[in-house]
Amino acid sequence: MSSSPHTPPRKSRDRQRLKLSNWLIDITPRFFDRTLQKVGVKQFKWFILLLLVLSVPLIITPIEVWQQGLVALFLVLLGQVVIHAEFQESSSEISHYYHLFMLWLSMVTTLRYLYYRTSYTLNFDGWLNSIACVLLFAAELYAILTLILAYFQTLKIQERQPVNLTTIPQQEWFKVDIYIPTYNEDVEIVRKTAVAALACDYALDKKKVYVLDDGRPEKYKENDPRREQFSKRREQLRQMCQELGCIHMTRDNNDHAKAGNINTAFYKTDGDLVLILDCDHIPSRQILLHTMGFFFDPKVSFVQTPHWFYNPDPFERNLVTKGRIPAGNELFYKVLQKGNDFWNAAFFCGSAALIRKSHALEVGGIAVETVTEDCHTALRLHSLGYKSVYYDKIMVAGLAPETFSSYVGQQVRWARGMAQILRLENPIFNPKLNLTFAQRICYFSATSHFLYGYPRLIYAIAPTLFLLFGVNSVQGLGLETLAYALPHILLSLFTNYIIYKNVRFSFWNEIFEFAMAFQAGWVTMLALFNPKLGSFNVTDKGTSITKRTFDWESMRGLLVVTALVVSSLLAVPYWLLLHPEDWQAVLVNTMWSIFNLVLLIAALLVGFEQPQVRTAHRLQRRLPILITSNGQTIMGKTVNISETGALISLETWPNLLEEAEVEVMGDYTASASLTAQIVRVSPINDTETLLAVDFVKLNDAQRDALTLVLYSDVREWYSQKGQYVDRPFASLGFLATSLTRALRDVKQTSRKKVRKQVNSHSRLYWDGNFFFAVATELGTTGLRLEIEDTKAVSSHKMLGQQDLHTMRTVKPLVGLLLNEDEDNLSSNRFVAEIYAVEEQTNGKITLELIFPEKFKERQDTKIKQLLEVL
Repeated sequence: MSSSPHTPPRKSRDRQRLKLSNWLIDITPRFFDRTLQKVGVKQFKWFILLLLVLSVPLIITPIEVWQQGLVALFLVLLGQVVIHAEFQESSSEISHYYHLFMLWLSMVTTLRYLYYRTSYTLNFDGWLNSIACVLLFAAELYAILTLILAYFQTLKIQERQPVNLTTIPQQEWFKVDIYIPTYNEDVEIVRKTAVAALACDYALDKKKVYVLDDGRPEKYKENDPRREQFSKRREQLRQMCQELGCIHMTRDNNDHAKAGNINTAFYKTDGDLVLILDCDHIPSRQILLHTMGFFFDPKVSFVQTPHWFYNPDPFERNLVTKGRIPAGNELFYKVLQKGNDFWNAAFFCGSAALIRKSHALEVGGIAVETVTEDCHTALRLHSLGYKSVYYDKIMVAGLAPETFSSYVGQQVRWARGMAQILRLENPIFNPKLNLTFAQRICYFSATSHFLYGYPRLIYAIAPTLFLLFGVNSVQGLGLETLAYALPHILLSLFTNYIIYKNVRFSFWNEIFEFAMAFQAGWVTMLALFNPKLGSFNVTDKGTSITKRTFDWESMRGLLVVTALVVSSLLAVPYWLLLHPEDWQAVLVNTMWSIFNLVLLIAALLVGFEQPQVRTAHRLQRRLPILITSNGQTIMGKTVNISETGALISLETWPNLLEEAEVEVMGDYTASASLTAQIVRVSPINDTETLLAVDFVKLNDAQRDALTLVLYSDVREWYSQKGQYVDRPFASLGFLATSLTRALRDVKQTSRKKVRKQVNSHSRLYWDGNFFFAVATELGTTGLRLEIEDTKAVSSHKMLGQQDLHTMRTVKPLVGLLLNEDEDNLSSNRFVAEIYAVEEQTNGKITLELIFPEKFKERQDTKIKQLLEVL
């Protein structure tokens, strides 16, 4: 099996199917279709109840160990057949049948395992064993509950299409305000979002953009240097808003952080709808036209779209996945939100969402009682009977936390806020909430999700306690237990694979949970005891990492757990020597500990910060680009592009100067004209050349134009559709090799001088004498010179080793005569500085020269004129 955790999706329907596959694909769905067409909703509920009753014997019937082993083998093979058939299926309807069948099969095996576990394996022999038993059993109950809740949430995935606005006159469109809340973030970050917000396609007289500036310098004392710093920032922000044409709005306090900032603006603006954007969430031009139409249903309160980050998060960067593993938030935005949407329980996520202001004000504005004010607000709106819409089209590009510590801060805030909602609102049982049963399940699933911290740690410690101290949390742990546990584990893995295979790879959820276990466990426990603890923290964005570091503070607890797991594995030989009769328990606990160790090492590596190779994050966009240089215009396409440069694919080998004028074009009408410095030309094959360029001398207007091309003028972001598909066992192998990737040297891409290839006769003036030479490369900043004869033109002077040594060490200024005509050199006199000296094997001497900056004004025009004629 390949070590790669993914494979390109295949949709071939012509492959010969097995008879069992045909039965699953054709006969069973048709039977269900015919049956369900004959029954109504009430009868269907009775059908589900009947199915559960019929499943009871499968759950509780006791059989011999060898028989259970055969059943386990059959169930695992059946699961493999189903996911193989589903993988080849192109019909979403039939794929849904596979999902439902696997869900039922997984539930039966899970409940059978739970029945066996409760009936035969609980160990209350001594107080230590009893405590360990209760903790592990509680962790398993939590995991099974989480699994069942997730199955319910994803029972049906809702896919939506935007409302066609061409049939609705513009005068009937809603007035829209765009809010960009900011709190002391860099002005350039806010500017990009504001520029794109102003460019959003919509009726001009019905759209206004507001920058909600909550960075109050006056809250700091007079002698605090931050007061002056943030005063300058506020003034820069005010000037930026005035320049761009958006409205700068402030308030006289910071009450309730972002929620309070938005609530204050609600009462100061007159829009019907409000698009809320985090200050680093740059919108594409189509966001309003794709979301506004849903509000013609008067019951719709908000429309949420996905959050997408164009830079790698700490998991992707530090585990060096290179985009082959889906980002952590895709599970939520690509599956769970669409499942919630089916039950009218999609969550408001605080940004990239359009909200009806009148509905928000009915519930007192954005909720301020918890630090996850967005989800809390959605719960209150749903409780009033209003609708939500989740529209799965990426239309914002944001910045993910750059460092693991920033990521921890973000996740801790979400964990605390969800636990606060669970404690304050009790969505599953609270009779004051007017929620449907399905909505209660969805909110309970979301608010209880972040309680994973301590259960995840218990899974790591349970086998360690046995191997190190003989503490047995499972009575009779051995091959019999595996026969019940493996079908439960593998079939739940297969079931989740069907629904998550493009958005969450197998075993990666465990990495996320291990990495955050201590922090999530602590804050959720505190929030459940006292919901008022904690405050809103702003996630740092735009940080640059220049060298490898390890986040000891965030990872110290996990280091202790890892050390215990390693120690327990060292104890295995002693167990086999001293207690060979316990070989089954030792074997199972050893396998369990090895699995935990692989996950723990990968989780620790997330805290091992990898340096950023580039100053700006590259976008994998294929954009048309025109390059004009040396009187020629070349058409190309970007392979990737950022705010500082691009990699361009050309069909010809270019003969370019060091600088060129380029025009980059977006997916619609936006374009940016820029000056680019060529840093590398690399031939790929006979028909393709890659050109690397840096953008230089950009002014504000050019930066704004480039922002619109990169982030606003986007038809569809490349992350909209998953490129890779999960392969569970290969995914585990990819995790196991994280250490080798994370410790690999980070190499900077070499930068070579790119100059025009010429053949210009010249003379070098050195030590009072002229020497014949040929300029082979020429650019605006320097040239390459080959000295053809070491004998001076009009004397017996010879260039010797002493001269070359002086050139290398002193790097002196020299005179040059350059022209296209060998007989007319005197008209082009230059001063240059020797940069490097090379002695060729054929006896020629090659000099690298640069034109000094202090002579630039005098020589620049002559150099450019010479380049045009050479």
